[in-house]
Amino acid sequence: MTELQTIILAAGPGLRMHSQRPKPLHKLGGIALLDWVLRAAHADGASTTTVVIGHKPELIREALRAWPAVRLAVQQPLLGPIHAVACAVKALGMVHGTYLIVPADLPLLRPATLRRVVAEHTRSGAAMTLATAVVPQPYGYTRVFRQQGRLTHIVEERDLSPEQRRAREIAGGVCAFAAAPLREILGTLDWREGERDRTLPDLVALFKKRGLAIHTVEAVQPGELMGVNSQTQLAEAGVLMRQAKNEELMAAGVTLEDPATTYVGPDVEVGPDTVLHPNVYLEGRTRIGTACEIHSGTRLVDSEVADHAVVLNHCVIEESQIGSHATVGPFAHFRPGTRVGPEAKIGNFVELKKTTFGRGSKANHLTYLGDAIVGERVNVGAGTITCNYDGTTKHQTVIEDEAFIGSDSQLIAPVRVGRGAYIAAGSSVTDEVPADALAVARSRQVNKEGWARERRKKAHGAE
Repeated sequence: MTELQTIILAAGPGLRMHSQRPKPLHKLGGIALLDWVLRAAHADGASTTTVVIGHKPELIREALRAWPAVRLAVQQPLLGPIHAVACAVKALGMVHGTYLIVPADLPLLRPATLRRVVAEHTRSGAAMTLATAVVPQPYGYTRVFRQQGRLTHIVEERDLSPEQRRAREIAGGVCAFAAAPLREILGTLDWREGERDRTLPDLVALFKKRGLAIHTVEAVQPGELMGVNSQTQLAEAGVLMRQAKNEELMAAGVTLEDPATTYVGPDVEVGPDTVLHPNVYLEGRTRIGTACEIHSGTRLVDSEVADHAVVLNHCVIEESQIGSHATVGPFAHFRPGTRVGPEAKIGNFVELKKTTFGRGSKANHLTYLGDAIVGERVNVGAGTITCNYDGTTKHQTVIEDEAFIGSDSQLIAPVRVGRGAYIAAGSSVTDEVPADALAVARSRQVNKEGWARERRKKAHGAE
C-alpha cells in the first residue's frame, strides 16, 4: 500500500472574513472548519496528518489539543499556499508515496471524495491528481480549463478574462502529489519575501511545463469544493449542510414541519415518527427517540429525549435527559446534569439544575430545583425553591417518593423530605421531615378585626 501523508493548510489569515478569529476556527454547525476537514482526513487512512499553521498559531495549537496525533508545521513568513505545502514537506522529511493536500476551509468535503482522489492517483501513476467540481455559481473560485477532456491549465478568479469567467468547473485545492516530483519542483522555487504568493495554478503550470501527468477526479457532490472565504460563504455552506441533514432525517421518517427553519446539528440523531416544529435547534450530540414531539423555539444541546416524550415551546435543555412519555415546558430550562424520569411533568417557567426527577412526578409551575433528588410520584407546588447555595457550598435536597410540596415552599438544603410527607404551602423547611408527616414552617395567621376600616378612617381624616 502506498504511504499517504495528509497535509492540511490552515496558516492563512482569511482576510475576507473580516474577523479577529482565524478562519479555520470559525464554526459551521457548531464545529470548527478545521475540525470538519480533520474528520474527513481522518477517514482517508493516512500514515500521518500534518496541519500547517501560521496566522495566530497559538489559537490553532489550542484547538488541535483534541487531535493529539496530528503533527504541526509552521509557515513563517506567510507566502501563500504553495509555500505552506513546502513548509510541511520540509517538516515531514524524506518520505515516499503520496502527499494529499487539503485546505482547512472545506467543511463540506466528504471522506469518500478524498479516498477517490487517492485511489485514482495510485491507479493512474500520475504526478498530480486534482479534485474538481462543476458548480452553478463559480464566482470566487479557481476555474479549470480543458482541451479534448484533458486539463490544460487552471486560473484564479482574479486572473480570469471575461470569457473565462463563464467556466463553471472549479478546483477547490484538494490534490494528491507523487512525493518525488513535488519535492523536486518545490526545491526549485525562490521564497523571498516581496514576490507574488504562489498558488495552485502556478504549481499546475510547473508540472505541465515538465510534461508530468495530471489527472482529475470529480467530487461526489459539487458543494464539497466550495471553500469558505467570507462570512457570506460561511452562511451558504451552512444552508447546504442543514439541507443535507434535514433531507437525511426526512428520508428516515422524521417530520419537519418547516425544514427551512429547523436547525439540526450534524451529529444529532432523531428517531422515526418524531415531529420537529419550526424554529427548533438540536445541537451537539443530542439524541431524540421515536415518536417524540419538539415544539417551536426549543433548543436542545448534548441532551437525550426518550421515546414518546414531548417538549413544548421555548424550552432550553442542556446536557440533560428526558424519559419516555414525559412532558416538558413550555418555557422550561434544564441546566447540565438534569434527569427527568418517564411520565414526569415539568411545566412552565420551571428550572432544573443537576437534579434527578422521578417517574410520574410533577412540577407544573414557577419552580427552581437545584442539586436535588426527587423521587417518584412527587407533586411540587408552584413557586417551590430548593435553596441549595449557602454562599460558599452547594447542598443537596432529597424528596422521597409520593411526597407533596405545597406552593411557595422553600427547602433549605441540606434537607430531606420523607416518603409520603406533606409540606404546607408557604413553609421554609430547614429540618428533616419524617415519612408521612406534615411540616408547617410558617408564622401563625393573626386576624385583627376592623383594622383596615380604622386605617381608612385615619387616612381620610388626614386629608
